[in-house]
Amino acid sequence: MRHPAGLWVLFTTEMWERFAFYAMRAILVLYLVEVSTNEQTPGFGWSESDAYKLYGWYTGLVYIAPLLGGWIADRFLGQRRCVVIGAALMALGEFCLAATEYVRIGNGADITAATDLTALITFYIGLALMILGNGFFKPCISVMVGQLYAPGDRRRDAAFSIFYMGINIGAFFSPLVAGTVAEKFGFQYGFMIAGLGMLCGIVSFTMFGQRHLKGLGAPPVRNSKEAVTNYPEAGVSLTAPVNTQQHEQTRPLVRKDWDRIFVILVLSVFVIAFWVTFEQAGSSLNVFAKDNTNREIPAAVVKVMPGLPALFPATWYQSVNPFGIVIFAPILTLVWTFLARRGIEPSTPTKFALGLILVSVSFLVMIPGAIEAKATGGKAAAYWLVLCYLFATWGELCLSPVGLSMVTKLAPVRYASLFMGIWFLASSVSYILAGYAASYFGTGEGVQLLFGKEKGLADFFLLMAVCPMVIGFIALALAPKLKKMMHGID
Repeated sequence: MRHPAGLWVLFTTEMWERFAFYAMRAILVLYLVEVSTNEQTPGFGWSESDAYKLYGWYTGLVYIAPLLGGWIADRFLGQRRCVVIGAALMALGEFCLAATEYVRIGNGADITAATDLTALITFYIGLALMILGNGFFKPCISVMVGQLYAPGDRRRDAAFSIFYMGINIGAFFSPLVAGTVAEKFGFQYGFMIAGLGMLCGIVSFTMFGQRHLKGLGAPPVRNSKEAVTNYPEAGVSLTAPVNTQQHEQTRPLVRKDWDRIFVILVLSVFVIAFWVTFEQAGSSLNVFAKDNTNREIPAAVVKVMPGLPALFPATWYQSVNPFGIVIFAPILTLVWTFLARRGIEPSTPTKFALGLILVSVSFLVMIPGAIEAKATGGKAAAYWLVLCYLFATWGELCLSPVGLSMVTKLAPVRYASLFMGIWFLASSVSYILAGYAASYFGTGEGVQLLFGKEKGLADFFLLMAVCPMVIGFIALALAPKLKKMMHGID
C-alpha cells in the first residue's frame, strides 16, 4: 500500500510477459530434440548440441534486441508505446511457433531445411518476432518502474524486488501449465498457451495503464536551450526555473555521470559470468532433468492422487527457481532493510559478488548428482536439482533485481532505456556463451578437469562452478572502488 498503484500495473504486465517467455523457454530445447515418429508426436529430431546452440543464440538475441528497442524509446516513441508494441510482437511470435506444427509435412520426418523448409521458416519467423518484441518490451517496462519514484526515494529497491516477484510468479506457473500441456498433448499447445498469456498482459497494461501510469513512459522532450545552459554542475548558474523532466533529458553529462556509467559497464561485465552459469537451467540442466534424474512418482502418491502422470514432467523443475524467488524475495528485502537501518547493508557491487559466489555453489552441488546419475544409469535423486536451483535463486536475488534498480538510479535520464538495453546486452552475451558451453561440454564430452568421463557430467559442473567463483572474488575486491564511483547512489 506504500507504493504507487502503477507498480501493480507493471507487476501484472511483466508477470504475463514472463509467463509467455518462460513457457517457451521451458519447452524449446525439448521440442528441438524430441524425435517425431508420427503426426501426434511432434519434434524436430535435432541433436542436443544443435539444440543448445540454437537456444544460446535465441536467448542471446533476445537480450541484444533491447539495445535497439531502448534507443527507439529514448529517441522517438517513449517507453509506454514500446511496451505495447513489444507485447503484441511476442504474442504473434508464440502463435507462429505453434503454427509450425500445422504447416509441417506431417509424415513424422525430422524438421530440417532439406526435409521441411516451410515449417522451419515458420519456426524461425516465430523466434524472430519473439526477439524483436522482447527488444521493445524488456528495457522499457523496467525503466517505467524506476520512473514511479523520485530520485533518492528509498522505496525504489523494494519496488524492484516486488516487480521481480511478478516476473517469477509468471515464470513459476508457465512450466507447470504450458510445460505439462506441451509434454502430454503436443508442443504446439504449449506455445499457444504462452501466446494467450501475452495477450492477457496487453489487456492488463492498456486497461489499467490509462489511469495509473499517466505521465510515465511518454515520448522524449526535445532539446531546450534554457534547460541545457542552466545547469550548475556544467559551470553555469541556474537563473530560471526549468521543468524537471525537460532539464534531466537535455542537460549535458558531467564527471559524476561518466563515473556512474563506468560502474554500470563494469557490473555488466561481471553479470556475464553469472548468467553463463545460471542459464544452464534452460539447456543442459533441462536435459539432465529429463534424461538423468529419477522422475518416477512414488506409488503411494499416485494412489492418493490417481490423476498424476507416472513420470514427473522434466519442465516442472523449471518452476523451482521462480517459486524460490517468490518465497525468498520478501525475506531478503527484510534482511537488506534490517542491515540498512544499522548502517551495514552491503553495497551493490558487494551484492553482485555474493550472487556470483552463490551461483557457483549451486553447481558444486550438482557434482555429486552427476556422479550418482552415472552410477545409477540416469536415476539421480531429484533433490540435487532442487538444491542447485535454490542456491542459484539466492544468487539471483542478490544480483538481478539489484542490477535493474541500479541502472535506473545511475543512468542519465535521457539514456535510461538505452543503458537498460546495455544491461540486457550483458545477459545476451552470457546466454550465447551459455548455449555454446552446453553444446560443447554439456553432453559430458570435451572437458576433462578432475573426475573423468566415468563420472558423467561432474567435470562440466565443476567448470560451471569455478568460473563465477573466480569472478565473484574479483568483484568483491573491486567493490569499494566501484561504490566510491557511484557518488552516494546505492
